[in-house]
Amino acid sequence: MTSLERFIAATKCQSVDRPPIWLMRQAGRYLPEYRALKEKYDFLTMVRTPELATEVTLQPLKRFPLDAAIIFSDILVIPEAMGQGYHFREAGGIGMDYTIDHDSKIDALTTESIADHLSYVADALRLTRKELGNKTALLGFCGSPWTLATYMVEGGSSKDFSKIKELALENTASFETLMQKITKACIEYLKLQIEAGVDALQIFDSWGAICPAPHYHNWSLQWIQQIIEAIGTEVPVILYAKGMGHSAPAMQQTGASVLSLDWSISMPSVRQQIGSTTALQGNLDPVILKTTPEITQQETVRLLNAIGTDPGYIINLGHGMLPTAKIECVEALVNTVVNHKNA
Repeated sequence: MTSLERFIAATKCQSVDRPPIWLMRQAGRYLPEYRALKEKYDFLTMVRTPELATEVTLQPLKRFPLDAAIIFSDILVIPEAMGQGYHFREAGGIGMDYTIDHDSKIDALTTESIADHLSYVADALRLTRKELGNKTALLGFCGSPWTLATYMVEGGSSKDFSKIKELALENTASFETLMQKITKACIEYLKLQIEAGVDALQIFDSWGAICPAPHYHNWSLQWIQQIIEAIGTEVPVILYAKGMGHSAPAMQQTGASVLSLDWSISMPSVRQQIGSTTALQGNLDPVILKTTPEITQQETVRLLNAIGTDPGYIINLGHGMLPTAKIECVEALVNTVVNHKNA
C-alpha cells in the first residue's frame, strides 16, 4: 500500500496496514536545512516563490518516511489576495498592513481574480506533485473564514480578540458581509488547489475556541460548511479547530471527512460521540517533540494503543510543530508509527 493509498483509505475510514502520518507545520525552523534557506530568503519570499516553496515542502520527506506533504504556505495569503497584506512584527507575531475597522474597508476588499493573485501557490503545488509522483499524498490548506477575520479585524495577532467580537455582536450586517467575502475567496482558493493536484485539503479554524459557545456555529462553522459544500466530494477535507474537541459533533455537521483534534481530549471519547463515518486526526502534544526519543516513543505508543484497530485515524500533532522540536524526537515519532502494525 502506497502512502497515498494509505492516507486516502484512512480518510474514508477504511482498513489500512498502519495509521498514516504527517505532521502539522512539518516543514520549518526545527530543520537545519530550512534555517540555511531562511538565511538567504525571508519567509514571504519563500512562500511566493514556487521553487522555494517546493523545496521547503519536500525537506521533511527527504528525512522521514511521511505519508503526506503539506504545501509550504501561509493562511494569510487569502487576505493579501483580497487587498490586505501582512508582515511579521519585529517583536514577534503577525501584523496586517492595515486594520479592517470601517465598512468602507470591508467594501474595498476584493474577491475578484483570487486564483490569479494566488497562482504562485498553484505553481508550487504542481512542482511538488511532479517531485512526489503519485505515491505520496499532497495536502493543501486554508484558514477558516473566522480565523482569517480575526487577523483582519484585529490588525494581526491579538491577546483578547475584542475587536472581532465587537464587530460580530454590534454590527451583524458588516460582519456577515466580511465573512461572505472571505468565504468566497476561500472557496476559489481551495478549488485552485484541487485543480493543481492536491489529494486532500485542511481548513484551520485555529481561533475557533475564542467564539462564545452560543455563537460558534454562526460565527465560524456555518462558513466552513459553505466551503465544504462548495468543494463537494472531489477530495477529503480535514477540519482542525484548536481547543474545540468538545464540539466534535457540531464540527462533524460541516461535512468534513476528517476532524483534527488537539491534545485536550481523548480520541476514543470523540469516536464514541461521532460514530464511525468520520475519520479523526491527531493529537499528540507538540511539546513531546522537545523531550527525548524515549518519551516520544512512549507517548506515541500510548496513542496507538488508544486508537487500537479503528481504521479511521491519521496520526498527527495536536497543533503545529514547535521550532524547538528535536529532530531525533521527530524521527522516533515517525519510526514508531511506520513500524506499527494493526493487530
